[in-house]
Amino acid sequence: MPFEQPSRARQSFRAHFTPKLITVLREGYGAADLRADVVAGLTVAVVALPLSMAIAIASGVGPERGLITAIIGGFLVSALGGSRFQIGGPAGAFIVLVAATVEAQGIEGLILATLIAGALLMAAGFLRLGAYVKFIPYPVTVGFTAGIAVIIFASQIHDLLGLTLPGQEPGALAPKLVALSGAMHTVNPAALGLSALVIAIILGLRRVRPGWPGMLVAVVAATALSAGLDLPVETVGSRFGVPNAGFPLPALPSFGWDALIAAAPHGAAFALLGSIESLLSAVVADGMTGARHRSNCELVAQGAANIGAALFGGICVTGAIARTATNIRAGARGPVSGMIHAGALLLFMVTAGPVLALAPLAALGGVLAVVAWNMAERHAFASLMRASRGDALVLLVTFGLTIFRDLTEGIVVGVALGALLFMHRMSEAVKVEEDPAGAAPPASPDAPEFNAAQAADRDIVVYRLKGAFFFGAASTVSSVLDRISDGRRAFVMDFAQAPLVDSTAANAVAGVMRQAAKAGVLVWIAGASPRVRAQLESHGVTAPGVRFASDIGAASAEARTAIADLST
Repeated sequence: MPFEQPSRARQSFRAHFTPKLITVLREGYGAADLRADVVAGLTVAVVALPLSMAIAIASGVGPERGLITAIIGGFLVSALGGSRFQIGGPAGAFIVLVAATVEAQGIEGLILATLIAGALLMAAGFLRLGAYVKFIPYPVTVGFTAGIAVIIFASQIHDLLGLTLPGQEPGALAPKLVALSGAMHTVNPAALGLSALVIAIILGLRRVRPGWPGMLVAVVAATALSAGLDLPVETVGSRFGVPNAGFPLPALPSFGWDALIAAAPHGAAFALLGSIESLLSAVVADGMTGARHRSNCELVAQGAANIGAALFGGICVTGAIARTATNIRAGARGPVSGMIHAGALLLFMVTAGPVLALAPLAALGGVLAVVAWNMAERHAFASLMRASRGDALVLLVTFGLTIFRDLTEGIVVGVALGALLFMHRMSEAVKVEEDPAGAAPPASPDAPEFNAAQAADRDIVVYRLKGAFFFGAASTVSSVLDRISDGRRAFVMDFAQAPLVDSTAANAVAGVMRQAAKAGVLVWIAGASPRVRAQLESHGVTAPGVRFASDIGAASAEARTAIADLST
C-alpha cells in the first residue's frame, strides 16, 4: 500500500489540537527532564496548596473543593493543554463569580455552571476561536483585574480582622462595606495579629528569600502559633469541619431543565473569564520562555479540566499566571511538572486533613490580601489614566462596573467601548488628499516613470485614500469624493495606501461611480490590491462604470487618452 500524506485538514487539526505533552515527548524526554519537572512540580504544589484553599473559602465553598480543582483541573490542563508550562487550578479572578453563583444557585448550581463552562470552552476551542479571545483591549483587562482585586480584598476584611457580624455578610460591595464598618468594634486582636504576621512573612521572604514558598511558610507559622497558644480565632475546622480522608468519586449533579436555564448565564460568565485568564497566562508563559502555545488546544483542555473538576465536586479551573510563572522559574521542562504538582496536592489532601483543619482563616485571608495587592496592577492603571481620555474612559467604566455591578457586564461594556474607541481612531486616521494636477510619483517602484508636467491637466483630478476605508470612515470619505468639480472630465481614486475596504466603503465607491456616470465623468481606480479590487467588484464597481489601473501614472495616461478620443 503506497504511503499517503495526511490530508490538509488532518494536518491543520494536528497543528491546532496536539497537546504540548505529546510534542515534548516526541522531541525526546529523558531522566534529566523528569528530574527538573519533579522539582518544579513540587515547588508549584507548595505554592498552590494554601492558595487553592484560600480561593475556595473566599468563594463560599469548602477548602477541599479548591484542592480538588487544583488536582483534577491542574492534571488535565497540563496533560491536554496547548502550553508547555501552564498550571491550572482555581484562580482569584473567579472568586466574585463563584461566590455569586453559590449564593444564587447553591453548590449544585455551581457544579452545573462549571460543567456548562467546560462545554462552552471546548466548543470555542474546536471552533478555533482562541485567536479572537485575545482581542480584549488592554484597558479592559486592567480594569476588570483591578476591580476583582478590590472585591477580593473587601471579601477578606471579615477574616483579616476577625469581625463578628450580626447577620450574613452582604455580597455587593457597597452594602458589604457598610456592614463591615458597623462591626469594627468587634475586631479580634488575635486574628488581626495573625493576618498581619502572614502578610509580613510573605512580603519579607519575597524580599530576602524570593525562592522560598512564602505563602506556605506564612500559613504554617500562623497555624503553629494559633494551635500552640490556643488563640481564639476561627479556623478551617471550626467553620467547615475536618475534611474527610480520601478523594471523592465522580458524580453528575441532579438537575432539570429549569436548573440548566438558571445556571447557563453563570456558565457563560465562567467560560468568558476562563478563556481570557487561561490564554493571558499562556501568553505570559510564552513571553518568559520564548515558546508558543496553541490557543485552541488550550481552550479545549480548559474545557475538559472544568468538566473533570465539576464531576469531582470542584469549582472553576483556569490557567493561573502566578503558579505558571513559578513553574517556569523553578526550571520546568514541560507539562509533566503540572501533572506532578497535581499528584503532590492529591497526596496532601488524602493524608493531611486534620492538619488542614487547624489553619486559621485569618492566615488564609492574609494570603488573599497579598494576592489582591499583586492583582491590582497599580502601575498599569496609573499609566492608562495618563495615556488618553478614551483609554481612561474604558478603564474606569470597566473597573466601576466590575466592582459595583457585575464582572461580565464590565467586560462586555468595556470591550464595546474599546471597539468604538478603536473605530473612532481608525476613522480619524483615514485621509483623502486631493491632487488636482495628479503630480505625485507612482506608488509602485516598478511602475513606469511618471512625468509630473504631463499630468498637469485641469480635466483630471486625483484623490488619494490613506488608511483603512471602512464603515467608520465611509461617510467622511464619501463627502469628499462626492465633490466632483464642474468641468472635470476624469476622476482618479488612488487606493495604493488603502489596505482595507469593507462592504460599506465599497458601496460608497459604487455610489460615487454612479454619480460620476450621470455627470459624464470618467472614473479610474489606481493601485488597488487584489483583495480590495475583489471587494469593490463584488459591489458593482466594475467596467464600464470604472476602470482599474496599476498606479496613478497609468490611470492619468489612460484618462488623457480617453479624453482626447472623446474630443475628436
